[in-house]
Amino acid sequence: MLKILTMILAGGEGKRLYPLTRDRAKPAVPFAGRYRIIDFVLSNFINSGFLKVKVLTQFKSNSLNKHLSRYWSMAPTQGFFVEAVPAQMRMGPWWYKGNADAVYQSLEIISDGDPDYICVFGADHIYRMDTRQMLDFHMAKNAELTVAAIPVPLSEAHKFGIIEADREGRMANFVEKPSEPMGMPDRPDMSLASMGNYMFSNKALIRELIRDSKDENSTHDFGRDIVTSMFERCPVYVYDFSQNHIPGAGEQDKAYWKDVGDLDTYYETHMDLVSVSPVFNLYNYEWPIRTGMKPMPPAKFVFADKKGHRVGYATDSMVCEGCVISGGRINRSILSPGVRINSYSYVSDSVLLEGVEVGRRAQIRRAIIDKEVYIPPGVRIGFDPEEDRKRFTITPKGIVVIPKRAVIDGAAGR
Repeated sequence: MLKILTMILAGGEGKRLYPLTRDRAKPAVPFAGRYRIIDFVLSNFINSGFLKVKVLTQFKSNSLNKHLSRYWSMAPTQGFFVEAVPAQMRMGPWWYKGNADAVYQSLEIISDGDPDYICVFGADHIYRMDTRQMLDFHMAKNAELTVAAIPVPLSEAHKFGIIEADREGRMANFVEKPSEPMGMPDRPDMSLASMGNYMFSNKALIRELIRDSKDENSTHDFGRDIVTSMFERCPVYVYDFSQNHIPGAGEQDKAYWKDVGDLDTYYETHMDLVSVSPVFNLYNYEWPIRTGMKPMPPAKFVFADKKGHRVGYATDSMVCEGCVISGGRINRSILSPGVRINSYSYVSDSVLLEGVEVGRRAQIRRAIIDKEVYIPPGVRIGFDPEEDRKRFTITPKGIVVIPKRAVIDGAAGR
């Protein structure tokens, strides 16, 4: 039987998601009401039958560690686990110098398990993937490294590692975050981007990490250093993510993948979910996205006083357990557990995280509101950019972002 070890890189600081990452690691940022971002990659591995998972953490990892320990416990007596591995300065008095150094400092884990293959995946992406199919490809090509890839618009390609591959799928070129990305031969308006998901053969990974650790000029990054130095010397192949088949997936959400690395993409990915025919369908029960559940009652909608315009309803929205829509109106929004919307208020095109309360006659649009924020009665958010900018973070595309437990002046913004 093949031995597979999964290592998830969850130590990123997530500066572009600030203020959502002010108090938590990027993979622990809530998503789609009831999940954390890391739940998507974990669900993919568990659904694929890869049940030995190490999560490498570093920055502000307390909430991430709690989430993993409380909701991702496995069957240790059968050798299955999802375990957080904090930075431990194993190789010297320094924290992780890069994501490749994170795995290098965890070589003891690899040695202890002696796996045949190691999956090194990021924790920051929203997608479904059967990693067994990538492993089959990796083995069929007798590769030392396989990189999962997906086409992205040329205008966005500067954010990614960009790949060229030959007809057999072998990597022919790799440039990390190029200023002038190359288009695909048959699709010049698109570039082939690395998804930051890697599959290594055991000996190859150990060899390359040791080699990289001795390079004083290295940034110790998988894309910038490991992949870039390997493809000319070793059999490195590119796995076409668009060929990955997920049970229950429709044509519309096939090969959906989003790197929610900045606030605007985080917001837009949420808006993908509330469309009538979502491009990423959370309701695929054949490939569930797993997470923990708190003991909360069902969502409740109260008041139907149409004459007095005191009606509690939500349209084109996702409303989680524990929410109370008490005479307020919701449209194209996602309400996390325990949100309360009071009478005559209006929320549209917004993402409200756990425990947010919206006071009477408040109006909110195009906003992300972090946990446990109270919006005072009558306050308007998302209508006056200049006023909002004085108090909150405003993204390049005009989304208002309010940090966790922010105290909002009830006199402002009215």
